[in-house]
Amino acid sequence: MAHLAGEEGPIAGINVTPLVDILLVVLIVFMATAPLLQRRAIKVDVPQAARHERAALEALTVAFSATREISLAGRTLSPEALSAELSRKVAASGGVQVTLAADRKIPYGEVVGLLDRIRAAGVTKVGLEVRGK
Repeated sequence: MAHLAGEEGPIAGINVTPLVDILLVVLIVFMATAPLLQRRAIKVDVPQAARHERAALEALTVAFSATREISLAGRTLSPEALSAELSRKVAASGGVQVTLAADRKIPYGEVVGLLDRIRAAGVTKVGLEVRGK
């Protein structure tokens, strides 16, 4: 049986390019919204600064809320548990960076006490989180 000039044969392959494009867009959306979901765990009102730099992406975030709750990567910890966890991370990887997000209502002395505890755990690179105006 002869094929006509306009007829096509059976489909030999499926074009998956549109599927890959859609999956990449969905992946980018999840990657962009995941950090926002984690930051809503504890409400911390950090002070504003006229000049600020972006925190390093690989830094661990320690949040110190107005109710004196301390959290590391979204998990609420006691000060002793924070020290133990940071000590384990320093022993495992060495160069650990920590960003401290302390609420503006906490007295300066308590923030310095937490900074001392973080440094006593072996962390040498500690930054304070601020928001730009």
